[in-house]
Amino acid sequence: MMPLNTVLLLGAALFCIGLAVVVTRKNAIAVLIGIELMLNATNLNLVAFSRFDAVELQGQVFALFVITVAAAEAAVALAIVIKVYQHFQTANLDKINELKG
Repeated sequence: MMPLNTVLLLGAALFCIGLAVVVTRKNAIAVLIGIELMLNATNLNLVAFSRFDAVELQGQVFALFVITVAAAEAAVALAIVIKVYQHFQTANLDKINELKG
């Protein structure tokens, strides 16, 4: 069994990597991947805390809700990226600066 500190450090590292991807990348798909990485790091921390409370499964249940929201977010965001790509012919976020027709 891994100690709680190790799991929390892994979750924090994954969250920081996802945040760095969101801040530095210009491609919309890469930004979405960074957001998903941050959500998965949050799930890792929730499950790690839930492991230390054997009676209550609140962390695991909340992680399931986060996974559901992440799946819905990914579907909606990819649909928006496809429509934006069809309109602007690019997925570069710097070149998409106005959404007026």
